[in-house]
This record gives sequence, C-alpha cells and structure tokens, in this order.
Amino acid sequence: MKKYLALLILGFLLFSCKAKQSGVVTSKNEAIKKNIYDTRLPKQVTALQTKTAPLLFERTAQEQKEVDKHNESLEVIEKKNTDKIVLEDNVQDVIIKVENCSSMGEDLVKLAKQNLGSPYHTGGTSPSGFDCSGLMYATYKKFDIFLPRTSTQMAQIGRILDLKDIRPGDLIFFRTNGKHHINHVGMVVGVNDEEITFIHSSTQRGVIISSTKEAYYNRTFAQVNRIIE
Repeated sequence: MKKYLALLILGFLLFSCKAKQSGVVTSKNEAIKKNIYDTRLPKQVTALQTKTAPLLFERTAQEQKEVDKHNESLEVIEKKNTDKIVLEDNVQDVIIKVENCSSMGEDLVKLAKQNLGSPYHTGGTSPSGFDCSGLMYATYKKFDIFLPRTSTQMAQIGRILDLKDIRPGDLIFFRTNGKHHINHVGMVVGVNDEEITFIHSSTQRGVIISSTKEAYYNRTFAQVNRIIE
C-alpha cells in the first residue's frame, strides 16, 4: 500500500512540474508569437548614438582676451619668391606675408599628402619617419619657410583663427595625453561647419588624415594658426 502511495505522489509531482514548464519561452520565435518580445534598441545604445560633441571653439573671456592680444601683436614678415624665411625656435608673434597664400595652402596640403603612410619616428623629418612637427617642418621647408621645430613653438607663431576663417594649409594644434600645453600639430586639409579634417603623423599609425569629429581629437583640440597670409 505504501509503495502504491509513493508511486502516486511521484506521478503527481512529475505532472505538476511539466505543467509549470509549459509556460517557459525557449526561443525568440516563440516569444514573438506570444507578443512578448521587445524589438526596441536598448536605451544605452540610443543614448550613445545621440550624444553630441562639445563645441570646438568655445573660449572663456580670458582666453579670448589672450587670443586678441596675440593677434594684435603679430609682426609681419614679407616673403618674396626667392626669399628664405628661417624662424628660430624662440620666435613668437610673427606671421609671413606671401603672394597667393590660398593657393600656397593647397600646395602645402598636396605636398604633405605625398607622405601618407610614412611611419612615425620621434625627431623624424623625412619619409622614412616623421614626428608630428617634423611633418609640418619638412612640408613648409619645401617652400623655403623654416618653422620652429616643435609643436609647442609652432603654436606661438601665426594668427590664431576662428572656425569661419580656417582654410587648407593652416596648422591645427592639440593638447594630448592629458597635457596642459600644446604637444601635437597637424595641417588642415578641409573644413566645414561640422568638422576639420587634417593630416598629421600619429604615434600609432604614422602619417594619416583624421577629423575633429573623432572624440579624441575633439576633446584635445586647442587652436588653429595661420602661418602665411
């Protein structure tokens, strides 16, 4: 009798377990049929897609005052076709006046682009390897303009620009790796209301073209200078 009751209880438990399992959804298709599958994107993905980058050219009142002071104090150096202009490393607050500066800017970009794919090399100024300022130095040198040798020193010369005034051939500067001073430079390739594209020598990828739409360069952007006008 006890054996019979035990078998009866065991059968009842198995039946109850099976009944509960019948409500379990085991596939996406089954969930869709039962109208319980959520096809919406996760909220965190949507948030990432709609996040906007900060404005590049926001300056504090003090920063704008310093920019205006720098631009107003610029000494103009006139360059004729055969002149060689050498800017020593300690030179500041100068700008070079040339004929057809806009076309020279386009020519500077074309020349810099010939080095796309060259590797990064600290202190390098040749296609066998460039650092960031070395690429700018070598490119301007072809037009008999010898810039200071580091990005920090280059940032001290030329006119500091607003977005609406930027054109190809201008130099674009960054504060990278958490630095508070300028330590990276590239050359403007193109510009519109949304972004600046620029050619530079990256420590990881060598000479490439990048954009201020990239979060890293948007975040570390410092300024754009015109060296020739």
